[in-house]
Parts: sequence; structure tokens; C-alpha cells
Amino acid sequence: MTTTPAALQIPELADEPGFVHGFSTVAVGSVGLKHAPDPGPVLDSRRVFASALGLDGVELTTIGSVHGAAVARVDEPGGSVDDVDALLTDRRGVALFATYADCYPIVLWDPEKRVAGLVHAGWRGTLAGVAAAAVGYMADEYGCRHVRGGIGPGICGRCYEVGEEVATRFDARFISPGGAGKWLLDLAAANAAQLEGAGAKAIYDIGMCTKESYLFPSHRRHPDGKRFGAIVALP
Repeated sequence: MTTTPAALQIPELADEPGFVHGFSTVAVGSVGLKHAPDPGPVLDSRRVFASALGLDGVELTTIGSVHGAAVARVDEPGGSVDDVDALLTDRRGVALFATYADCYPIVLWDPEKRVAGLVHAGWRGTLAGVAAAAVGYMADEYGCRHVRGGIGPGICGRCYEVGEEVATRFDARFISPGGAGKWLLDLAAANAAQLEGAGAKAIYDIGMCTKESYLFPSHRRHPDGKRFGAIVALP
């Protein structure tokens, strides 16, 4: 009998000294407050998730997630940073947090400058270039030149059907024919290309689809308002 882990990590970034990241699973429960009838269990789930990453009692700084490309830096822990889809920090004790249901969490890390970031990338944020904007911000604001990017769980290019009005806005290399006038959009590949184009030195993909894997909530599979979370921290 196997037990579901509370959190998963991108293997290539799991042992980076001074850098903590992870993605919560259904074993923790939903960590999304927006659609929750009672905030109590959600806040408990967030605490369990943080604890699973060795961050007991940490105060999370939350991404507001508006499906754009705005980036902000965080110098003090806590609260929610609204109107952005990416947060960056070089401060120890700061833990960045966002929730997802099919959109992609992207973690960023520069081991030389010791700068960490977390991105929320759905199709709108990807189209707006949020991953590239975050890497560019790391270079401009912190002088980062050795950024490593990790693409977490999200809905994969085999499962993410979109209409023509969305498909035609993306480069053809990220689109393939779907069924009944629909198209399949590969957001992971689009974001990987953005990270590479922005100068990331290494890009890793956990390669897990939220719709295919029952380890994570998926809006496309079951639109019940449940969310998984991502944390990036400099403990």
C-alpha cells in the first residue's frame, strides 16, 4: 500500500542549499480560499503543506494571481500581493505562495545571487509573457545571470483543449489539432521556450498533468473550486 506524499518537488531543484520549493497534493487537502465555504480547513491545509517542506509556522506571502505578467519583489513576509502573477525575493524567512487548479506553477532560482521566484502561468499569463518577465526582473532588479527554472504540475498539451480564438494567439509550435473544432495548447512548452528566450541557464519540467494525475485538483477534470499550492522559500 502506497501513501500519497503531502508535497512533491522538481527533482533537479530538490537539494539546492538554501532553497525550498514544493507543490501540495490532495493528501493535504485544498489550499484555495476563494471558493472555500469555510476558511478553517483551508488554512489548516496550508499549515500542513508548509510543515511538509520543513517550514513550520512560516508566514506565507501570497500571489494575487490576475492572469497577467506583472512581477513584484517581496522584502518582508506576509500578506497578499495583489495584481501580480509572479513574486521574487532575496530575503531569508520569506515564503512565496500561490494556488493552482490547471495553471502552471513555475519556480525560479539563482544560486549565485540567492534569489528565488514563483510564477502563476495560465494561458493568459503565458500569452502575456509572465515567465519571461520574471526572469527579466531577476536580471534587472537583482543582477541575476544564472537563473534555473522549474515547471511544476499543470494541464498538459494532450489535455488542454482551447477554442480557435485562444489557439490563434499562440505560436503554431505549441498548438496541435484537437477534437470537434478545438485545439490542444501546450503551455508547458510555451513557458519553457519563454524561460529559455529570457536567458534561463537550465529548465526542468516535473512532467505531471493535473488532469491526468489524481494527485492534484484539476478545474478541467472536476471544477469544484479546490486548489493545490506551490511554495518557494529562502528559509
